[in-house]
Amino acid sequence: MESSSPDINRRNFFKYSAAGTAIATSASLAAAKSFPQALDETVNTKRPTCLFFDVNETLLDLNAMKSSVADALGGRADLLPFWFATMLQYSLVATVGGKYDDFGVIGAATMRMVAKNHGIELSQEAALKSMAPIRTLPPHPDVAPALQKLKNAGFRMVTLTNSSNAAVEAQMRNAGLTDMFDDRLSVEDIGLYKPHEHAYRWAARRVGVPADECMLIAAHGWDIAGALWAGWRGAFLARPGAQLYPLADSPEIVVPTLTGATDQLLKMRI
Repeated sequence: MESSSPDINRRNFFKYSAAGTAIATSASLAAAKSFPQALDETVNTKRPTCLFFDVNETLLDLNAMKSSVADALGGRADLLPFWFATMLQYSLVATVGGKYDDFGVIGAATMRMVAKNHGIELSQEAALKSMAPIRTLPPHPDVAPALQKLKNAGFRMVTLTNSSNAAVEAQMRNAGLTDMFDDRLSVEDIGLYKPHEHAYRWAARRVGVPADECMLIAAHGWDIAGALWAGWRGAFLARPGAQLYPLADSPEIVVPTLTGATDQLLKMRI
């Protein structure tokens, strides 16, 4: 497994990106719009060289953490979507502002913002404690069997997450998924959160694969949009509550489960 230590730092990242070989071409972007949706048409589509998987909610079931976070928010489970949106918002605020903090630290800080807006007392320590279950989340039931089929078929598979290196290592170990993947990548190494386009371009360079031969599998519309805009292919898992961003192109695969995505991937030509 390739080391996850940073090969570039945040200060020279944009310079590095500009100087490096451009791997996303206008041709690949145009091709991304024409990929077939129907299962019986995928036999005419070439397999992606590398599959990148988002982790939280895509592979792992967040319900255990949702319960503890809801408890921290005074039992207000209805505040969970607002909290997650606020966490994502401020991770992007940090990226645009040239600042990086651990995703968990941002999560705890934004949880306190949501709590304060609703008259709930919450310390940073209590907020962090409520997020501790994120490292021991179980995989969705469809995940392990589907990953095994993809692995048996020879697909190269890598995780790409906004969580820290330590967090995703613990998550994969505790979920029993470590051996399914060829590598684990975290945006911690570049200090830029997804869906910034450079996060995807960096990941493609790290594995040495052109952008149009990379596919992101994710249950987040914003993540799929970012990948497509960076010249990648996409497979959207429409898990409950997940929606694609209407102002982005549709990915070639849109299915409810990883099982469905796997079926389509296995139909593609090598």
